[in-house]
Amino acid sequence: MTPTLVRHHTYAASSAPVDPGTRARDWAEIQERVLAPLHEAVFDRLEVGAGTRMLSLGCGSGLALLAAASRGAHVTGVDTDRERLALARERLGPLGRSEDSVGRAEDSGGWARDTEPARRARLVEGPPSAAATTGAPPYNLLTAFHPIGCAAGDSEGLAPALAEAVPLAVRGATVVLTGWGPPERCATAPVLRVAARLSEPARPARPGGWRPALRDDLEEVAARAGLKPDGSGRVSCPFGYADVDSAVRGLLSTGLFDAAARATDRSRVEKEVAEALLPHRRPDGTVWMPNVFRYLVCVTT
Repeated sequence: MTPTLVRHHTYAASSAPVDPGTRARDWAEIQERVLAPLHEAVFDRLEVGAGTRMLSLGCGSGLALLAAASRGAHVTGVDTDRERLALARERLGPLGRSEDSVGRAEDSGGWARDTEPARRARLVEGPPSAAATTGAPPYNLLTAFHPIGCAAGDSEGLAPALAEAVPLAVRGATVVLTGWGPPERCATAPVLRVAARLSEPARPARPGGWRPALRDDLEEVAARAGLKPDGSGRVSCPFGYADVDSAVRGLLSTGLFDAAARATDRSRVEKEVAEALLPHRRPDGTVWMPNVFRYLVCVTT
């Protein structure tokens, strides 16, 4: 749906802190699009369309929402990252409206009045429970497209989020969980190990270093959330970048290197990530890392 390789980006000053807006835009413009094949594979399998009412947990800057809405689905995205939501608002444009964590509409209209085909998206800042609607049909599809199984403890917040979201869905609704594939199928795994190595001194107080994905990560989350697995799949999601600098910015925008930056400094993290990327640099300067991601389809009980 979107190009895999992205245009060149440079830091104004490598030692200067990156403001949240710049980091969110790095995510939206560089990194988020590499997950587009995962979104499309899931939507194809589930035949997402006009009858779909989707709630996306951790919707970020809205790429998956846009893909589902383009198929005719009514979508709601919820996230606590204000900067990413602002970019989602720009991306979705006239398709939707936005609300804060207490449900105040920022523009006119609401689900009860949204009879126009164009208004099919809704953005909510806050926890999943903030996506509750009044006088509207419940959701029949819940998605968590932020892959788990990469950083230690990265699934801990997902089960509670699902516990808040499931009551907003119909009984028997479809839930999709996503995660990294096995390390031997993910060329990015050695790059992510930089985060674990550099964050080692801080790990006892600040968990979150890289760890290999385990085969049953998604099933364990589903079990804790009381979901019934109903199929799974694997999707190729190569990470492609126009150059090493863009790759560094994209990877750092994920948050997976935050603990490493706290334990050392951002300049060192950038330098070591860039060095780890060199084996994946092609003669034309682009960076290409084949990866496989996994998704688990569940149903609510």
